[in-house]
Amino acid sequence: MNPNPPPFDFFVPTPTSCYLSPEHSSSLLMVPSSNMEASVLAVEKILNYIFRNKKLLEEALTHSSYTGSQTYERLEFIGDPVLGLAISNHLFLAYPNLEPGNLSLLRAANISTEKLARVAIRHGIHHYVRHNAPALIGKVTEFVEAVNEEDEADVVVYGGSVKAPKVLADIVESVAAAVYVDVGFDLQRLWVIFRGLLEPIVTLDDLKRQPQPVTMLFEFCQKQGKHVDIKHWRNGERNIANVYIDGQFVASASSEQKVIAKLDAAKEALHKLTKFAPPNIGMLDYCIGLDSAFEIQAGKQKLHELCGKKKWPKPEYGTLKDEGPAHEKKFVCSVKIKTADGILYMTGDEKSRVKDAENSAASLMIRALQESNFL
Repeated sequence: MNPNPPPFDFFVPTPTSCYLSPEHSSSLLMVPSSNMEASVLAVEKILNYIFRNKKLLEEALTHSSYTGSQTYERLEFIGDPVLGLAISNHLFLAYPNLEPGNLSLLRAANISTEKLARVAIRHGIHHYVRHNAPALIGKVTEFVEAVNEEDEADVVVYGGSVKAPKVLADIVESVAAAVYVDVGFDLQRLWVIFRGLLEPIVTLDDLKRQPQPVTMLFEFCQKQGKHVDIKHWRNGERNIANVYIDGQFVASASSEQKVIAKLDAAKEALHKLTKFAPPNIGMLDYCIGLDSAFEIQAGKQKLHELCGKKKWPKPEYGTLKDEGPAHEKKFVCSVKIKTADGILYMTGDEKSRVKDAENSAASLMIRALQESNFL
């Protein structure tokens, strides 16, 4: 086996392109690296902007695994803070009366790895990345397919069923940086050019519809008479967040962004604390006393029908756990129902497929509704 296989690109279909197998037809194609000129033209069309220095865009579309050319690492360095500042300016003007804490949460949601990765695949920018890292194909394909299965009307703030590959967010940051440098470091011009790609911008209403993990954790523990402590430290380029409850370690997460690390750690802690939460904090979790083996065939469909009869909104599902290698995946899903009295929230059992994990959550929700006289 050749230890140094020839480089290849993610690319869009052309008459000379070689398609991958049909099961990967969702996005990724392999074409000769000489198509970089076509890639630049395609991304310029996506941006609706013509570069004066096209080498900048070539650099932004070149992964560090590709040798013999400047890669996007330097541009990514400036793209991260530049997008953060551009979003900060937008939010500052859009929400003149919003306190800094919520502004920070909105900014984090709009520049998170999850958000920017979805920007990359929504506009097809990932097709044009020049690289020599075959392992990227599987990760990107899995994420693309998971996003394609979601309801297009939903704005996902805190993550879907598959973890977003960081490389996709890196691409968006690097392309933004390339524009920023090409327009003479003019932040306003960058925003005019780039804002359309970031739509839909995560709004305050989006955050309200999707409970914020840190707030939920503190409210949950306060009602239980427990003390929460989230400690941070930096390890190289990563921010680490550990959650302690009554002095006991519960969960940990890391990210390049401090806010994201804190959110992810809180989300994991909530998953572990499957206890009853009273309705006056807007969340009901009936996990105590339920038999984990309890499951209803077609539970998701039955729960959907039940909500229709009660004139409740349709159930909303989320993925709390996505771990393990591809052949031994483990998922834990949650389901949430908004009612006039508050939000009903339930976590399911660990399963090897997302659909089964969602069905488990739906089944336990139905039983909880029965035991609590909601039905």
